[in-house]
Amino acid sequence: MKWMRAAVISAFVAAVGLQMVGCVGSMQARSVDIKDSPLVSAAILEPGSADQALYRYVNRKVDFRQYGKAIVEPVLIMKDGELSNDELQDYQKLANNAYVYLTQELGKDYALVQAPEPGTFRVQMAIIDADNSKPVRNTLSSVMPIGIGLSAVKYAATGKQSGVGEITVEMKVTDAASGELLGAALDRRVGGKTPTGIVDTWYNADEGLKYWAKRLAFVMCDMRGGTNCVKP
Repeated sequence: MKWMRAAVISAFVAAVGLQMVGCVGSMQARSVDIKDSPLVSAAILEPGSADQALYRYVNRKVDFRQYGKAIVEPVLIMKDGELSNDELQDYQKLANNAYVYLTQELGKDYALVQAPEPGTFRVQMAIIDADNSKPVRNTLSSVMPIGIGLSAVKYAATGKQSGVGEITVEMKVTDAASGELLGAALDRRVGGKTPTGIVDTWYNADEGLKYWAKRLAFVMCDMRGGTNCVKP
């Protein structure tokens, strides 16, 4: 079926071009199930606003300026018992990528260490759910009038277009020595209509992980009063 996939990709590119206005690899979903909170109690999470995570917690009693070092834990997969071997491999690749993105972004501002030291925070991330894009459905809903209409209806109702990927994660930041909870975020991101999302079916989910790594680095910088914080 390689010829069919190549054909739909060609049709997509020919119809919409490579520079689609407003297209993104990842954007925030409208909702996430707050009960899907494996790292912290859902009771402490509050709805975010504007571009914040859908649900979040910040310990306002903490002076974030005291932290200059970070420990990044291996990223957890919360659905491993429900996944087939192939699915588990895909999830593990996402988890490995997420770890790299977190270390890259946090390593720009913090010394990365392996054991608790004074002034060290610990980052944990868990992939709760993920879904790849569906190339044929994605293309037909981008270039065919009926498909475009149905995709628009779906987006209006759910906030997710037809055929795109998505990913849900939770992050927790604690004091590495005391275990005190500093902050947490539960969020879900979905893909936009991009040619890359058809060629690489996990592109949308991976873009979500890149965003969260950059977002965490920005939030930590902002909480400590940094002047050169880069907002993703």
